[in-house]
Amino acid sequence: MTTAFRIHPDDNVATLLGDADDTVTVIGEGEIALNQAIALGHKVAMADIAQGDAVVKFGIPIGRAGAAIRRGDWVHLHNCASRFDERSGAFDVVTGAGKDMAYD
Repeated sequence: MTTAFRIHPDDNVATLLGDADDTVTVIGEGEIALNQAIALGHKVAMADIAQGDAVVKFGIPIGRAGAAIRRGDWVHLHNCASRFDERSGAFDVVTGAGKDMAYD
């Protein structure tokens, strides 16, 4: 089974240490059933996060939920707007490439 870790006790997300498609074990905290497949290094919601609420990692808000996020959801560009990069909503969810720029 794939594991994940919560960096800070106040975090509402955990980071996966491998690809997973059904369940992850958060080190020292138990299992979370995933609502979709999540890749290595990506975040899973540890609890429900209401639209507009802070997404917390490292003990600090890293963004705001752009939509309601359920426990077990993949937390990424499609449902979290970055507090650090105002262009985050224009990035491709899979590749991270900017969709608002033409690359020649």
